Amino acid sequence: MTAAAQPSTRLSIFPLPGALLFPGMHLPLHIFEPRYRAMISDAMARDRRIGMIQPRPVTARDPDRPPLFDLGCVGRIAEFEAMEDGRYNLILEGLSLFRVVRELEVTTQFRQVEARLLPVVADESLALAMRSSLELESRRFAEAQGYQVDWDSVARLDDTAFVNGIAQIAPFDAAAKQALLEAQGLEARAELIVQLLQFFGRHDGEDRVTLQ
Repeated sequence: MTAAAQPSTRLSIFPLPGALLFPGMHLPLHIFEPRYRAMISDAMARDRRIGMIQPRPVTARDPDRPPLFDLGCVGRIAEFEAMEDGRYNLILEGLSLFRVVRELEVTTQFRQVEARLLPVVADESLALAMRSSLELESRRFAEAQGYQVDWDSVARLDDTAFVNGIAQIAPFDAAAKQALLEAQGLEARAELIVQLLQFFGRHDGEDRVTLQ
């Protein structure tokens, strides 16, 4: 079945800049805003699914309801903790990427879209040279930023988990993150990560990685 033939579905969405989720990966979230607490309560009462998607840069015309990027990822609430003050801690498990068809007119506090789920791609492998390059640049970046990394555990990750894990946690801006989400294939995503790590490593901590 092609992506075009996939049925559409209704998704409650969590627009969060800088936050990516990939199928098979996990994303911890702390939910405190009333509208998103309502969204999580609704999801828990239904199918435990929400859509993670990034908003585009805020515009003066609609700062409280920014437009959305077209591509996001459906996550299932795999772990859930309700706190006494009404906040939630949860972990999302990525299920599949989705493409927004249109935003829906709703009465809920949270936004909802009609979305088309994309087929889940089987795990891919990197060329040995690309894996080595990505590991090298990741080490350089981590050392420059003072991050403590268990490299023995990293070495045991398969290529998909390694690449997508970096894409999720790397401190790039929203446009760069979106470019990683939309990269066509694991090799292309890994190559882009290497370029971003190299670029970021040549600048001090006050600079941001930006893709136009």
